[in-house]
Amino acid sequence: MELLEKENKTLHETVEYLTRKLFGRSTEKTSALLGQFSFFDEAENEADPDDVPEPTLEEVEKYRRKKFKGQREELLKKLPHDKVICKLDDEDLSCPQCDGPLVPVGQEFIRTEIEYIPAKVRVIDYYRESYECRSCKKTDKPYFEKSPTPYPVIMHSMASPSSVAHVMYQKYVNALPLKRQEKDWENLGIKLSRATMANWVIVASRDWLMPIVDLLHKKLLKEKYIHADETRVQVMNEEGRKNTTDSFMWVHGTYDGSKTPIRIFEYQPTRSGNNPQNFLKGFEGYLHTDAYAGYNKVSEITRCFCWSHLRRYFVDALPKDIKSSEATLPSIAIAYCNKLFEIEKELASLEPEKRRMKRLEQEKPVLDAFWSWVDKNAHLCLPKSKLYTAFNYAINQKEGLMNFLKDGNCSISNNLAENSIRPFTVGRRNWLFSASPKGADASAAVYSIIETAKANGLNPYEYLKFIFKNLPGVQFGQHPEFLEDFLPWDPEVQSFCKKSDN
Repeated sequence: MELLEKENKTLHETVEYLTRKLFGRSTEKTSALLGQFSFFDEAENEADPDDVPEPTLEEVEKYRRKKFKGQREELLKKLPHDKVICKLDDEDLSCPQCDGPLVPVGQEFIRTEIEYIPAKVRVIDYYRESYECRSCKKTDKPYFEKSPTPYPVIMHSMASPSSVAHVMYQKYVNALPLKRQEKDWENLGIKLSRATMANWVIVASRDWLMPIVDLLHKKLLKEKYIHADETRVQVMNEEGRKNTTDSFMWVHGTYDGSKTPIRIFEYQPTRSGNNPQNFLKGFEGYLHTDAYAGYNKVSEITRCFCWSHLRRYFVDALPKDIKSSEATLPSIAIAYCNKLFEIEKELASLEPEKRRMKRLEQEKPVLDAFWSWVDKNAHLCLPKSKLYTAFNYAINQKEGLMNFLKDGNCSISNNLAENSIRPFTVGRRNWLFSASPKGADASAAVYSIIETAKANGLNPYEYLKFIFKNLPGVQFGQHPEFLEDFLPWDPEVQSFCKKSDN
């Protein structure tokens, strides 16, 4: 009977968890729990509330309605402004009292509006001039010369740098599938098929983006700190595999403090540990990941696990009623994690070595208390329950979870990689799958350029257009060093592609 009760309880917990995943909020904020279980803030909780009276409802409403002077001006200051003066019609420029002429004596500001100017498509027809030497023409050695022309993004195609950049921007930044883009182009007056746009993406990625991504990869391996993550993707027409088989998109990126931020996506048909082993060959340093065992194949590294990931396990273990006694253990674990993140915020502005020392001083006692609490309470939960899974994860990954204390540049979480891969997961909901491995490789290259551009403060569309306009015709095959001029931190790239402060 007792076994049946335990199984029934585990099943109810599973149903609640899946229901919350399907219909609940996706946020991981846990501030609602701190009122009940914030034993780190005892002094604040025990303080006399009469010393700091609560604001009245009227005061709160007044605060919500408060407007800050200059807020609108700050928002619009970098946009071009057109001044529209509203005038009287000519027939109204006479005084109704004496019939004398009315003359302007001043202007009164009324309001500001923002105007949307729809996109337009135009056709550029390239011609080149031919030249001759009139003197040589009279001899038996006439001389002719033709003017140079810009190299095309794609040979024998009507694609332009701006049109290819726009298609990529819409698909990979705005998550707009090619099918819907096809309709947008048609509304602008041109029938551009999704097959044509797909070819643009694949060819332009292969010829111009992948060489830059390969160079970014080489530079990434010279870094000391890397964040990595992976997510599923469905790819059609993979040789020897069913279309329903999961493939994976991997992302690797530099740490927050890097002077040359890099984000690289890599498509692979499997989740094998051989993939990061090959991709990170030659890297020696700290690798921030979740606890997936496949990363253990990467040698010469120190693995740092993610405290956000651990906290997520305990959040998943919360019962539906967070005020019940069953919520006590997961809530206490969450409070420990939140305390660590609060300290991290306070230490964010410190130099790395100073941060390392402060972590040992302020976070190490919290960590010691947490692990002591885990040892005392891990046996109190039902086997196979969500709480059991959370405790088990914490115990098994303790070493990796503690490694961030070794270096001030190490992070307490792997949020950087998870945030980098999030745009891909959002886009995946719209376009569902890649039509081929070539398409998946092209997607990886475009995402690499776009997310690296964002990390370097660039406008992704402008950066793509800069590459497609200037890289064709550059002999980087014979002179690989020429590609350095197209990296996102190059001064000229920064000058042309810098993201607006707006």
